[in-house]
Amino acid sequence: MAAKPTSTATTTIQAIPQKLQTQKKQTTIEQQEQRIEDVLSFPILLSDQINESVKEAKIFKLECSLVGKQVDRLRQMLRSAARLSTSDAAFYSRPLRRIAADVSKNLEKTLTLVRKCRRGSFFRRVVTIVSAADFRKLLNLLESSAADMKWVLSIFESGAGAGGIVLSLPPIAANDPIISWVWSFIAALHMGQLQDKIEAATELSSLAKDNDRNKQIIVDEGGVLPLLKLLKDSSSSQAQIAAASALQNLANDIERVGSIIDQSGVPIIVQVLSDSPMKAQITVANLVATMAEHSPLAQEDFARVNAIRPLVTLLSIDLSMDDSTLKHSKQSIHTLVLINKEMENKTSSYSKRAVTSQRKERENENPQVKLSLKSTCARALWMLAKGSVANSKRIAETKGLLCLAKLVETEEGELQKNSLMTIMEITTAAESNADLRRATFKTNSPAAKAVVDQLLRVVAKDSDEPTLHVAAIRAIGSLARAFPARETKIIGPLVEQLSHRNQEVAIEAAISLSKFVCPENFLCVEHSKTIIEFGGVPPLMRLLRWNNERAQLNGLILVCYLAVHAGKSEDLERAGVLNAFEGVDRAFIAQHPELKELIHQAIYHLSVFHQSHSGMLAQRPFLAP
Repeated sequence: MAAKPTSTATTTIQAIPQKLQTQKKQTTIEQQEQRIEDVLSFPILLSDQINESVKEAKIFKLECSLVGKQVDRLRQMLRSAARLSTSDAAFYSRPLRRIAADVSKNLEKTLTLVRKCRRGSFFRRVVTIVSAADFRKLLNLLESSAADMKWVLSIFESGAGAGGIVLSLPPIAANDPIISWVWSFIAALHMGQLQDKIEAATELSSLAKDNDRNKQIIVDEGGVLPLLKLLKDSSSSQAQIAAASALQNLANDIERVGSIIDQSGVPIIVQVLSDSPMKAQITVANLVATMAEHSPLAQEDFARVNAIRPLVTLLSIDLSMDDSTLKHSKQSIHTLVLINKEMENKTSSYSKRAVTSQRKERENENPQVKLSLKSTCARALWMLAKGSVANSKRIAETKGLLCLAKLVETEEGELQKNSLMTIMEITTAAESNADLRRATFKTNSPAAKAVVDQLLRVVAKDSDEPTLHVAAIRAIGSLARAFPARETKIIGPLVEQLSHRNQEVAIEAAISLSKFVCPENFLCVEHSKTIIEFGGVPPLMRLLRWNNERAQLNGLILVCYLAVHAGKSEDLERAGVLNAFEGVDRAFIAQHPELKELIHQAIYHLSVFHQSHSGMLAQRPFLAP
């Protein structure tokens, strides 16, 4: 760090060369650690030294005098900035630090040039390389520095209420105007009136939406913290919406999400999610979803501060208590009611009167706003559950599965889709975690029954939305090991989807059915027989004939499992399964080596029961183990 100026002129003059060297070696990080007063003290000290050198000039006196006037002007502005920085606790120093560093470089050049003019001997004139052109260049640099200082003082004065956001362009940002706009908006967030802060947050949101470079500039220049402070301002839902929207537009990258987390943003976000009016809650729930989507750390942090409970609570607004899907789960519904009451009791920033007003506001809110809120909350739960066993378990523990099942049944569009995708992520987690599967998807569990019933309803429904079919089929497949052999109603709808007109749906059906009949499933033999009984072989053989590598691969895997576990079936022989194996291309097997042993086992089992094809294995030596 640069040493503070001493009280005597002699010590100060001697310290200047050392201070100049120190300043050159300092990194940006070290400068940020300095108090802004210390940052400004160095160029002020330089200007004092230039003033002394101007008085001692023996040559180019007129030019030195002009330089001295420009430096005096700069010194006054630097001192004004120093006074402002100490008088306002919310002072935003980033642009001033950057400009002060640039001013210091120009003042260093000024001091070096003016010092060369202190002696006037003929020999000095001859050997000293100083010209009028050097002074013209220097005066241009000082003029630019003065314009930068004038601009930065204007944004601080505007921030104090003298005229709103400044959008003029200082010389330092001539090649990159975005940086000056970002500085101006962030200064308004720190120091402006409420309406200026809302406008600044809206402008930052718009800039962030344009491209990732703008996003990074906003984060690098310290825009996250004032946005979080504005988000926390419960006096204005408009301010909260503007701040949440800006933060959401920043949060599409793991590092930028990390910046929000590092500023203790997660607890603030969850508190606002719990306490705010519905329209603000919509934007905050979107922010939760975006952060969780792009950062596993955000998933963990939101879970740690219990973000899932308010999301499930908001999802259960206006939930019908008499619905047939939920009538067998009075205890679970009671739990939802308790969660709602608990959230209201935890709202420490509101009085009982405020909570009552909030409840009335929600009751009278536009149905479209409620629908939008539920949809964003469902998406937030989807992103929190994605790839996370812990969060999936938390959602199940809050009885969120019941809400999700109800919404899949009664809603359509975005809300239905987001609810279904959340269920799909929870079932995916259950597939990889036996404890979660056993605890949440027991056959006698009302929540599990409600979920499975709705998944089957979506699978069986004739819809032009393949995304819903794929999600429901995938979810059922993830639960394959949770179904007993007697649950044949699960198999039938999946078998029907093997003939679906959409290839992705048919392929997903084959993948899910494979999970029922793979060796890891204890009931693979029983399920294999059920698939054949429901007529699964003919559509499966058609799947193998598609000109689609993914369809052929997953179709082969399923038919191999059926042959291994139910090779005695006449349906397999009539369908020509062995001939289908004969037609498998060698190159295809080479690309998928896991098929070689599986096809070998399938041919062996079929040959045991169907003697007319007993020579198949010998005829295809490349399939031999």
